[in-house]
Amino acid sequence: MLSQTVTRLIAAACDGDSDARNKLYEILYRDLSRIARGHLAHSGSTLDPTAVIHDSFVRMERSLGSGEFPNRKYFLGYASTVMRSVIVDYVRERQAQRRGGSDVHVTLRTRVAGQALIDEDILDINEALSTLARVDQRCHRVVEMRYFGGLTEEEVADVLEVSLPTVKRDWRKAKAFLLDFLRNAS
Repeated sequence: MLSQTVTRLIAAACDGDSDARNKLYEILYRDLSRIARGHLAHSGSTLDPTAVIHDSFVRMERSLGSGEFPNRKYFLGYASTVMRSVIVDYVRERQAQRRGGSDVHVTLRTRVAGQALIDEDILDINEALSTLARVDQRCHRVVEMRYFGGLTEEEVADVLEVSLPTVKRDWRKAKAFLLDFLRNAS
């Protein structure tokens, strides 16, 4: 079964096996690509999904020795978090270059539904998610896995080892928190 193969490859990659790491990347590329496209669709970024995947995987390799990834779902959840970080770092770097390297405080701009996010929106959303993580880590993880990772509520419940009603409740709480935060940011 594929999930057992992936679990074995993750364990081997965590033990430093570079062949297992390469095979893991190959097997999970389609999933990683779906997650990257999801992040980029929400960001309006000019980044290429392949570049996000590659950059994320390079960053993730540093964490492979930690043994944090007991299975495919945990690994993909972490990949989603790293991808968001890659995109936010890209936006920050691009803004710093445009503004001569100085940080400028910006607010969320009103936009038409379906319109691509601008850099300031991405940073505001990142700030909202970071605040949510400080307030309620589990709700933050639910958002990461559902919205960016594309996991179903059932898969999130499995990864977090909580009930499905708990995930549904956390998802509603997180959406309400983020909406309130972003409204107050403007």
